[in-house]
Amino acid sequence: MNSFSIRKASSQDIDFLWDMLYESLFVQEGEQPFKREVIHEPSLSKYVEAWGREGDLGLIAVDDAEKPVGAIILRYFAENNKGYGYVSNDIPEMWMALSLAYRGIGLGSALLQALIDEMKAKGIQKLSLSVDPNNHAAMKLYQRYGFIKVGSVDTSITMVTDICSL
Repeated sequence: MNSFSIRKASSQDIDFLWDMLYESLFVQEGEQPFKREVIHEPSLSKYVEAWGREGDLGLIAVDDAEKPVGAIILRYFAENNKGYGYVSNDIPEMWMALSLAYRGIGLGSALLQALIDEMKAKGIQKLSLSVDPNNHAAMKLYQRYGFIKVGSVDTSITMVTDICSL
């Protein structure tokens, strides 16, 4: 089984964050993957551009050789620059992605729990996200952490969880 550890993201991880942003785009089985350039469209690039600004929080999973294999990112957005999972200016939005070889081994749960622990330490009370309801593995994980549907944007649903209750 693959082993991993988790550390805080830094400015040295920006290239990896772009890679993971692309990996976070859900493609149903049998469909054509997105072209790589799609991550540079303003609706998606806002999730990584100017990484490290105030309020940004990210964690990187690394393998035994310290190679990054997954990421979870929390970022605040404003109403005039909403992310897909935007709920309000004071509720940060998260996204997560894992390298293919590290899916299905508990890494997503470990990253999400580590993010929640960091949020509790900082006094952040709620977290939102956007997910394609056909991404069954992600839906199962998010529901396990108390995320509930509060809206939808395009083909994805917006979910929120109360960190205080976890």
